[in-house]
Amino acid sequence: MHYEPNTTDHGLPHDPFKSCVVPRPIGWISTLSVDSAANLAPFSQFQNLGFNPPYVMFSANEGDGPAGRGGRKDTVNNAEKTGEFVWNMAIYDLREAVNISAGDFPPDVDEFAEAGVTKAASVLVKPPRVAESPVQFECEYYSTLRLPGLGDGGAGAADIVIGRVKMIHVADDALDADGKLDIPRLKPLARLGYYDYTMVETVFQMLIPGAGEKMMKGLEGQTAGPKKAAE
Repeated sequence: MHYEPNTTDHGLPHDPFKSCVVPRPIGWISTLSVDSAANLAPFSQFQNLGFNPPYVMFSANEGDGPAGRGGRKDTVNNAEKTGEFVWNMAIYDLREAVNISAGDFPPDVDEFAEAGVTKAASVLVKPPRVAESPVQFECEYYSTLRLPGLGDGGAGAADIVIGRVKMIHVADDALDADGKLDIPRLKPLARLGYYDYTMVETVFQMLIPGAGEKMMKGLEGQTAGPKKAAE
């Protein structure tokens, strides 16, 4: 079968688009409003962008949520107005908290409290981190790419928010004996299509035949001019 999105009928019970590009990392993003109200929300369209320097992005679609609030997401507004946000790794053990924080809460509601997770102070930015999350990125807002929607009045538009990673936090117990993130133990969450999720439980390696040192560093994501970590 084949179909043109938004043009022809796919003939299936559910649109398969979001189930084709999978799995997608969860962008569990914490921000502060200009009035210092904490916000925490997951986004299923999240990814890293380069590594020298490291950037990340998340995409937030407009639209009416369960509470009937349309327009741009609070997370987008907060990141743009304050210039900061934090990404928190969503893992299997935190799945219920992630799901609760996805609710369509008013801007003044603290999703940290609603989800039952703890705020941890950041170092370089003001938005708090999720203390229970094993990895967090403190990010400086860089730019927003706005994609137009096809609904009435442009409904369905998406804001792609890009931030530069300024500080990385990794919990000591998130590392294995070789000093690598113990991914199978952490079980990071990932979004599939429909109402489905998955978690990373299996890891395997593949090395490009004949890859030189420079390429290997690129595959690993080595940043230029690494500095010795603070004692």
